[in-house]
Amino acid sequence: MQKAVCFYFQVHQPFRLRPYSVFDVGKRHDYFDAQKNADIARKVANKCYLPTNALMLKLLKKHPEFKIAYSISGVALEQFEEYVPEVITSFQDLVATGRVELLAETFYHSLAFLYSREEFLKQIDEHKRKVKKLFGVVPRVFRNTELIYNNELAKLIQEQGYIGIVTEGADHILGWRSPNFVYSPKTAPQLKLLLKNYKLSDDIAFRFSNKVWNEYPLTAPKYRQWIDEVQGQTINLFMDYETFGEHQWEDSGIFNFLEHLPGELLKNPDIAFKTPTEVATECKPVSELDIHHLISWADMERDLSAWLGNKMQQSALKEVYLIEEKIRAKLRTPVAMKHKAKYDHLLKDWRKLQTSDHFYYMCTKWFSDGDVHKYFNPYDSPYEAFITYMNVLNDLIVRLEQ
Repeated sequence: MQKAVCFYFQVHQPFRLRPYSVFDVGKRHDYFDAQKNADIARKVANKCYLPTNALMLKLLKKHPEFKIAYSISGVALEQFEEYVPEVITSFQDLVATGRVELLAETFYHSLAFLYSREEFLKQIDEHKRKVKKLFGVVPRVFRNTELIYNNELAKLIQEQGYIGIVTEGADHILGWRSPNFVYSPKTAPQLKLLLKNYKLSDDIAFRFSNKVWNEYPLTAPKYRQWIDEVQGQTINLFMDYETFGEHQWEDSGIFNFLEHLPGELLKNPDIAFKTPTEVATECKPVSELDIHHLISWADMERDLSAWLGNKMQQSALKEVYLIEEKIRAKLRTPVAMKHKAKYDHLLKDWRKLQTSDHFYYMCTKWFSDGDVHKYFNPYDSPYEAFITYMNVLNDLIVRLEQ
């Protein structure tokens, strides 16, 4: 029986906030730093998205057996459309091969599942419509923000008609089990659960250019040997797409590694590249997994502490979802229906404020995970991130009450 290699890449960029002081509240409603967002989008496009997509297209043409998958947040798609439309075109070229799958997620890369099921489902639907419009496909496998998952989520996603869901193969939920098999959630027997092999994924995503790593340098033949030794149905290699060219710079050799990897893995006739949908449809679950507590792929703990680990984060998240009913009530008023564009902008601003990165920037875990939390962080401290965010949120509340 062949062993699947399943590549999935997360593509996401948030709408970052501009400097916004207490003196701006009630006076200006332009919350997002268009110049900074444009600069970062172009920078990452030139270092990562465009060259990596070009290489992926080359590899797909060279190796008919090669397959990959992406989850692209709605807010990233909007920024690509506005600032770097050639990135959209390059992803369209990949999807057109028929061997590139797109996954479903929340449009705003939000934590809505934790606070509002109604908002959560609305964002999934908005993302599905965006993907259909831009790429002509409808996702069948779901990926929650930062791979956040538990039994309750699985049940809800099965009810929406998805056939699979991806999450972290965290040691504390697996115990003696292996992430290299397909499982079924305790609460959703029809849904297939695909778990990230974090060791093999992080060897590329985090350790590739680390010269003190005992396996440095990592080569395609060495990596193939590790893959060959794995026992199981599927090896799920999930990582940020920015691994290529941004986290791991071009001069680290990351593109050369990627260029040789598919051909190297295909030397083993017992290995086949598969998309998440193919894994979900072709592999039978070996057992069920009962995951009560929320997990994620973030940091050493694989929990939610990156977004909810301190009082600032907890307060900011609570406050932004507290105004949901006021937002919806306002949108139902006759004046909102008459001035739809203006009030749709209010809803859009509120939803952009739900993006998980805003709370990630407030993280105070400056130890082993500290450098990760500094990635494109526009703030000098988590306290500045909190103050800016709350000022913006207060202005949104003022707009609601006017």
